[in-house]
Amino acid sequence: MGYHNRSELQDLGCSSQLLLQPLWDTLRSGEGFARSPFFPVVFSIITYVGFCLPFVVLDVLCPWVPMLRRYKIHPDFSPSARQLLPCLGQTLYQHLVFVFPVTLLHWARSPALLPREAPELLHLLSHVLICLLLFDTEIFAWHLVHHKVPWLYRTFHKVHHQNASSFALATQYMSVWELFSLTFFDVLNVAMLQCHPLTILTFHVVNIWLSVEDHSGYDFPWSTHRLVPFGWYGGVAHHDLHHSQFNCNFAPYFTHWDKMLGTLRSSGSPEPCTLHLTQEKKQT
Repeated sequence: MGYHNRSELQDLGCSSQLLLQPLWDTLRSGEGFARSPFFPVVFSIITYVGFCLPFVVLDVLCPWVPMLRRYKIHPDFSPSARQLLPCLGQTLYQHLVFVFPVTLLHWARSPALLPREAPELLHLLSHVLICLLLFDTEIFAWHLVHHKVPWLYRTFHKVHHQNASSFALATQYMSVWELFSLTFFDVLNVAMLQCHPLTILTFHVVNIWLSVEDHSGYDFPWSTHRLVPFGWYGGVAHHDLHHSQFNCNFAPYFTHWDKMLGTLRSSGSPEPCTLHLTQEKKQT
């Protein structure tokens, strides 16, 4: 019986691996570019802008399509070109001037090697979830410290709060230090778990999407926080409150850390967070 159980588990693992093998083989067909130092920067920019564009279109249409306004957290706000273009310009500038040289140095030190086999599906999903939980924990701590210490807030984090009502392209409107901090945690987690390259790509796509959705300003019936049960995931409404209230909802995605530290606030909560808004105003 034990032998048959092990055999069945091995067959299941092989089957889940075969599910991803055609996709991985397709990605490996462009291995020359995938292993180049250009790939991470191009992939990141295309994914980010691709996720932002639908929300930009919605913002353009919103004044003329009343139905869309019911899903906007701030129905009377639409970002102007003077807000959109600097955000996009800063993202492109920082990736080309700062991120690409670091990527180039890393590539020169240790060129990427792509395995022939795809990961098992369950292995990929579990690693993506663990990476998200680790990233959420690290950014919660980083975020809280940069709000609690006035010098850190003014010097490194204040730029991200220049847009009181967030919108998709403002997701990466941040200082170079903040961008490198996010990138460091992102890379650290996949390295610690020794993730398969396909898992790393999947995690990056999911992470970029969740970040853009958090800043989009739209709360749809299919938004992520409505799909995850028991209020475990904060989502766009949760993060928008952080941008308007400053001293609550520090975790980027999940809610458990804010619950434990008393900094969680929902849109229907009448009470302020444990940390006071007046303290944040002094920092600005």
